[in-house]
Amino acid sequence: MSSRADFASAADELATRVLSALRGAGGTAFVSRHLDTASDSVAALAAIRVIGADTFTPHVLTGVPFHADDAATVARSLAAFPPPAPTAPDPTAPAGTAPARTEARTLAWRDWATGECLARFSGGSVPPPTTTAPPQGDDELADTTDWRRWSVRMAQLATLAIPGLDGPVHEAARAAALPLARGATRSVLRRDHRTAVRLIRWLAWLHHEGVAPPVDPAPMAEHVRLLGGVGPRTAVDLAIAWHLLEGRLPQEAEAVRT
Repeated sequence: MSSRADFASAADELATRVLSALRGAGGTAFVSRHLDTASDSVAALAAIRVIGADTFTPHVLTGVPFHADDAATVARSLAAFPPPAPTAPDPTAPAGTAPARTEARTLAWRDWATGECLARFSGGSVPPPTTTAPPQGDDELADTTDWRRWSVRMAQLATLAIPGLDGPVHEAARAAALPLARGATRSVLRRDHRTAVRLIRWLAWLHHEGVAPPVDPAPMAEHVRLLGGVGPRTAVDLAIAWHLLEGRLPQEAEAVRT
């Protein structure tokens, strides 16, 4: 039976393959190879759902072909770990259940992004996924009153910061550049590098969309890179941020330790 460590290791392995493809090592079906070479197929399939839409970023950002075998493997992961059925908010539920609802919606948004990318880039090689409908009733996205809590949630949704995707999460990001900048700055100062890089990725996405963020995300990204010690999944977020800012992965950024 797969352990928590097995799942984390498999996710890091797939993130390393995504990072390699972003750096130009394309030409292979890296998602299906991730599964074919795994010693634990359950953990490998779970990792694809964890990495989610980021498995498509080499294709979106660098034009690396997205192979039919990769599309089939992503579809297999969604089938093996289907998203939970959406539930309507219960106004009589105890207040303590609100975080659970927020977490469920966050996971639903991540699955939506994966399903959207699969539908767009599979070339019809797999049946349309059932996760393409965006979650409904997520009013928290537009409420930035508590910008600290809001920015943490946006960091959890960083896999949606991909060109070509658009929806309520992206509308919230466009309307709240200042809270994103505050959250990124606070995370950098607190040395919470994982959250910082995810919010820097959103700021880079705003830049790519033509929205000038209140702070320049490039020095922030470089600051986090120079501190080192980032894991594979954080390195992927950082590489995507660089691509969004400069249209390529700077040579200096290739020194990111994974």
